[in-house]
Amino acid sequence: MAVSVQAASPVWESVLELTKSAQYKNRDPLLWAVQLSSSLNSAGISLPSIDLAHLLVSHICWDNHVPITWKFLEKALTVKFVPSMLVLALLSTRVIPNRKFHPAAYRLYMELLRRHAFSLQCQINGPNYQKIMKSVGDVLHLSQIFGVQVSEPGLLLVEFVFSIVLQLLDASLDDEGLLELTPEKRSIWPTVTQDMEIDSVDNFNEKRSEHHDVLCKGNTTMAIEIIGEFLQNKVTSRILFLARRNMSSHWGTFLQQLRVLAAKSVALRNAKHITPEAFLNLTSDMHKVVSRKCKTISQQELNAVIGSGSLTTSSGQYHGTSPSAHWLPIDLFLEDAMDGSQVAATGAVESLTGLVKALQAVNGTTWHDTFLGLWIAALRLVQRERDISEGPVPRLDTCLCMLLSITPLVVANIVEEEESELIDGCDCSPTNQIKEKQSPGRCRQDLICSLQMLGDYEALLTPPQPVRSVANQAAAKAIMFVSGLTVGNGYHECMSINDMPMNCSGNMRHLIVEACIARNLLDTSAYVWPGYVNARANIPRNVPVQVIGWSSLMKGSPLTPTLINALIATPASSLAEIEKIYEIATKGSDDEKISAASILCGASLVRGWNIQEHTILFITSLLSPPVPADYSGSESHLISYGPFFNILLVGISPVDCVQIFSLHGLVPLLAGTLMPLCEVFGSTSPNVSWTLPTGEELTSHAVFSNAFTLLLRLWRFNHPPFENAMGDATPVGSQLTPEYLLLVRNSKLSDFGKSPKDHMKLKRMSKNLNISLELIFMDSFPKLKSWYRQHQECIASTLTGLVQGTTVHQIVDALLNMMFRKISRGGQSLTSTTSGSSSSPASGAEDVSMRLKVPAWDILEGAPYVLDAALTACAHGRLLPRDLATGLKDLADLLPATLATIVSYLSAEVTRGIWKPVFMNGTDWPSPSANLFMVEQQIKKIIAATGVDIPSLAIGGSSPAMLPLPLAALVSLTITYKLDKASERFIVLIGPALSSLAESCPWPCMPIIASLWAQKVKRWSDFLVFSASRTVFHHNIDAVVQLLRSCFTSIPGLSPSTIYSNGGVGALLGHGFGSHFSGGMSAVAPGILYLRVHRSVRNIMFMTEEIVSLLMSSVRDIANSGLFRENLEKLKKAKFGLRYRQVSLGAATTRVRFAASLGASLVWLSGGLSLVQLLIQETLPSWFLSAHTPDQDGGEPGGLVAMLSGYALAYFVVLCGTLAWGVDSSSPTSKRRPKVLGAHLEFLASAIDGKISLGCEYATWHAYVTGFVSLMVGCTKKWVLDVNVDVLRRLSNGLRQWNEEELAIALLGLGGAEATASAAELIIEIGP
Repeated sequence: MAVSVQAASPVWESVLELTKSAQYKNRDPLLWAVQLSSSLNSAGISLPSIDLAHLLVSHICWDNHVPITWKFLEKALTVKFVPSMLVLALLSTRVIPNRKFHPAAYRLYMELLRRHAFSLQCQINGPNYQKIMKSVGDVLHLSQIFGVQVSEPGLLLVEFVFSIVLQLLDASLDDEGLLELTPEKRSIWPTVTQDMEIDSVDNFNEKRSEHHDVLCKGNTTMAIEIIGEFLQNKVTSRILFLARRNMSSHWGTFLQQLRVLAAKSVALRNAKHITPEAFLNLTSDMHKVVSRKCKTISQQELNAVIGSGSLTTSSGQYHGTSPSAHWLPIDLFLEDAMDGSQVAATGAVESLTGLVKALQAVNGTTWHDTFLGLWIAALRLVQRERDISEGPVPRLDTCLCMLLSITPLVVANIVEEEESELIDGCDCSPTNQIKEKQSPGRCRQDLICSLQMLGDYEALLTPPQPVRSVANQAAAKAIMFVSGLTVGNGYHECMSINDMPMNCSGNMRHLIVEACIARNLLDTSAYVWPGYVNARANIPRNVPVQVIGWSSLMKGSPLTPTLINALIATPASSLAEIEKIYEIATKGSDDEKISAASILCGASLVRGWNIQEHTILFITSLLSPPVPADYSGSESHLISYGPFFNILLVGISPVDCVQIFSLHGLVPLLAGTLMPLCEVFGSTSPNVSWTLPTGEELTSHAVFSNAFTLLLRLWRFNHPPFENAMGDATPVGSQLTPEYLLLVRNSKLSDFGKSPKDHMKLKRMSKNLNISLELIFMDSFPKLKSWYRQHQECIASTLTGLVQGTTVHQIVDALLNMMFRKISRGGQSLTSTTSGSSSSPASGAEDVSMRLKVPAWDILEGAPYVLDAALTACAHGRLLPRDLATGLKDLADLLPATLATIVSYLSAEVTRGIWKPVFMNGTDWPSPSANLFMVEQQIKKIIAATGVDIPSLAIGGSSPAMLPLPLAALVSLTITYKLDKASERFIVLIGPALSSLAESCPWPCMPIIASLWAQKVKRWSDFLVFSASRTVFHHNIDAVVQLLRSCFTSIPGLSPSTIYSNGGVGALLGHGFGSHFSGGMSAVAPGILYLRVHRSVRNIMFMTEEIVSLLMSSVRDIANSGLFRENLEKLKKAKFGLRYRQVSLGAATTRVRFAASLGASLVWLSGGLSLVQLLIQETLPSWFLSAHTPDQDGGEPGGLVAMLSGYALAYFVVLCGTLAWGVDSSSPTSKRRPKVLGAHLEFLASAIDGKISLGCEYATWHAYVTGFVSLMVGCTKKWVLDVNVDVLRRLSNGLRQWNEEELAIALLGLGGAEATASAAELIIEIGP
């Protein structure tokens, strides 16, 4: 550049002549500078001059490398004729590669670095700053080297400082021959010594100088010391921290080279001003360069506890106030997932993985503590289920699935994600080296440590009775391994209690370890952990000769009835075993296929925790077999699979099985396989049948009904129509429909395999699995779509006219004749009530039977008209209630799928309110009087025990029990069913619908129904009473508020009741519900009750305001609690009062975090993403804008309350955001984060700027803003990238006004390239 300028401009020729003349005359540099200034002024050249910098450096290197020219250059720098950063950049490209031939020049260059590289403020405030930095970037090729194309001058400044340090480091390593020891073995900079021009006399003489070697060695030491100065100087170290944030791959290489230098450098060991240890400490302390300065004692105390959150190791505090409360959201999530009324479309593995990662980030804990908290929460879930009351809801098997299948998969996701990032970092780094991350296997090592420490929690590890033998077998397996015995699985399969080694009592940790070993998270070295197994003695050596079990199957034994029964009762222990069954199910004979289906749906599905995810995928795959290549039939190929499908459908219908599919996220995929079965078998007449080995006849109607009722349970079919027809706002999740399930299915399948997470899943999946990736839509199933349309129309409005003579009319007539044979024989007609239709004379039983030999879809089409006629006849006295119930049961027996129509029609009629109530008098309708009063008393007791007072709750009134006619008909139908295995899958369909419908009806409809069912099934009494108690909260918003308040009072130290005296998770969630004490039901913990009622609350939008209000109230109670204030006063007067006062404040802040964590969890679980966004966009700004009554106590406690309130809100909001959006951008919900987060930070910036007038206390606002930004900077760094740079700049300017410079720098440093540029300029402006 300088050469072209000189050739083109007489000005630069005259400058060069002036310099040469002064050089030859050895003129004083000051005089040269005066003459140069006069010449440049007359030529109109502005200073500092980029062209002059090029000219002077080119003049020196290397024809005029003499002391006087260097003096001229130094004087030009001093008087700011040339930009110092550009001169240093130019010199680095010329001097460093020639440092061995020109050691004096290298020394002079480093002296200039010391004088001018740390004086950056005058340069960014000088003229032509942007142009100068662009020139620096061009000289050093910064955009090519660092791969950042943004040309912001501040970013170029960061790259310049980083590049100078990198060049010095590479040069020092090269000088000592250490560059070969670095992983990349070369430098990306031109620092390696170039070939010398031997014709140069100066170079030749200089090389021969006796001081040459001494000077070179001194230069190496000086370069290392300057690197230390860059790392130690406050300004440059902050700038280097920005490089660490935004150039992570180059920073990783930099750290590796620093470690080599510290370990091997002779010059560093001989340095006088720095040691290798101090050198490494400078890099390890880099994260502290943006730590916040604390202005006051209170602020210091608060900041000291912001990052705290490690778990204690005391095994006795898992239920109380230990820091395990930091993992409260996990406890609440796990318990909420047990609600059988909710079948989730998204799996628990993905949700729980995101939750665990969010809590680890927000709590700032190690993965060791995080994994330990996760295991403890899952174990608490199982322990709460230990003595639970019986009822038709997910039970112990679902809890064990969560602990032993879902949780290990979550841990596997986290461990594999870390290890895959390490591999990707190695492949993607510019130097093909690993990025700066934790050492390989760190997460895996933390997992091992957490499982080892889990043994201290003995109270949690006691296995429930049904799995005690399985735990003992796991312990025996470890004992035999330690003892050197090599026995196969067959030994454990046949081992009886008498065969067990002495003292080998197993616990839940043994099962957890086996689950982790099965997923390659651990190996068998876990068996030798200290204390893992108890005994070696008395180990039985007599292994049975022949074992009937999985080992027999793997050895080739045929599927005999004895072996089949053994395989059904015993879960498979490995993927190979379950793959063998899958192979038989796809390639075996028809009988073998049916046997294999029975085995898959047996213990391997329910309690095969080590292979459960594979089992459910195999079952799903078997429900959708491909069309055989040689198939040429006219009907669907699925018809021939009828008996095989029926075994699978019945096998996965139990409530625990459906919930297990839901937890594994297979509901959309399962729905996609059930819809074709419904379409095909529902379109087939019942003449198609099969004779089973038991002699029982199986019809297409039965297969259809089993598939159809199972499909209905996968979406919110069982919720009453008021969600669609009534109310101000529908509960969250009410949009879960068949179309939605297909949308989720298609989305998952179309995107599968594209993300790194999917690659990890593919590695774990069986290679034998065959699942169709074809997209399907509702239009592919016209019969199902037509029924669904009729179902929606039935909900929305009354039935339209039934046209005579049509096929539907004939089916309706036949159904009515079948259902009400006595009335039909008496000549009465029920169809005359259906919109003017009339019925033909009653036919004989055979004729009716023949007319009903029609496809199931045709019967479902006519069923609403049948129900309308029957209900109308009963209302007008032409049909006795007993006959109505019997007729409905006959209809359901004919085609169990009609239960769906019965439920939807009767529910719709209840909500329309056009039917008169009927007396449940025991004559016409069943009577609840035998135990209604007791049920109402127990409901009142449950509600009162949680601190909820409802004066209007009427108990034991004198008026007779009444129900709306459709509801009475529905409950009468349900109690006609026998509670056997065959009826269970229909009870679990109609039961939740009955419960939801009764909850929406006036009091005491639900207690009446609970009373009737309690009379029928006494062992369900506690469950029914508990379910009935939820009705109160459905109708009374104030009751919900009181229940929320009770949840918050479970925080340690806030509750006046002894039930909450321990505080923490145990007080919030207790031990489930049931008759644990003599004399009736025990008190139900408020958290359990809320988790079971929040889905019944019709308007959840008010909850954000209530939860914020309760959180603030809790903060005041914590800060003003007698114990805390008493300790605070005492500690003020103590000798070490400040130190202990920090401890006291830390304890208070722990409680505040617990309250905030509870509030965030309740918001997220109650309303999901939409409620969290409502909180951030509307509720929180409104709260800050509203006036709040300040604390009346004044003084320090009042200031403390305000400060703790702001911090509580900050933690609350950040945790809400992480629960909804995640800490990174991997989840689909994170796509909604930029808009909401950006708007919130815009609000913060505007309020700080004074554009918005706030109503809250200043201390609260200050603590909230600084706390929110601190948590975002420290815990959710990727969030900052979602925010507009201008908003970040405004917010950082506001923070500077509060003297929060460090926080402002940290915020800008995470905002991407443009924000980093502003951060660098802010660092320089602030200065040291």
